[in-house]
Amino acid sequence: MADIEVLEFDAAVRRRMGTYFGVGRGDSRLSVHVLCAVARHALHPATRVAAEHTLRAVVVITGDLSFTIVMDQPHAWDGSDVPALGYFDSLLGSEWWLLAAAAALSERVTIEMWSAGRGFGQDLVGIRPLSGPREFDSPKGSGTKVAFVFDPTHVGPDFVLPTDLKNLDLHGPHCSAPTGSGHVLIRDLRHGSAGQEVMHR
Repeated sequence: MADIEVLEFDAAVRRRMGTYFGVGRGDSRLSVHVLCAVARHALHPATRVAAEHTLRAVVVITGDLSFTIVMDQPHAWDGSDVPALGYFDSLLGSEWWLLAAAAALSERVTIEMWSAGRGFGQDLVGIRPLSGPREFDSPKGSGTKVAFVFDPTHVGPDFVLPTDLKNLDLHGPHCSAPTGSGHVLIRDLRHGSAGQEVMHR
């Protein structure tokens, strides 16, 4: 029993990336798997978030090590008008565990959530908040935005987000739900107006 090591969530992700993303550090496919995992979670969210294939999301690749996902998540803040805090008192809870796993591989993460005229944002190092949530003037509707900047010391020096956006698998082997109203639009801004834009349903 003395040899059992209990790892916190972010340490567990970094040590056992294959458990979360199917491949490990140094694998040339890691960036594809991380991007697909985050986008796939938008199409297949936790049941308490939304039904499968109903959320609409936009993924914007802003650099070889950075991308942002915005989802029209319908928030339910339990009547408190404040989001429940999740991992390490961050705005990322267990319902978005794959987004949290991607955050654990990042050097900087920014989260914004809004609903019913109120918005809350938070800056993280990895998955650990620099401070508590701050309130901001929210846009209309309800949604979640998470921006990731990956840390080469965690993902490896050869980590580069993919340029082939058409052949990404955002459903995986266990998806049996019929296509619904949801979709994920992936846009690559690394080449300016000549960048790609691909819709996945």
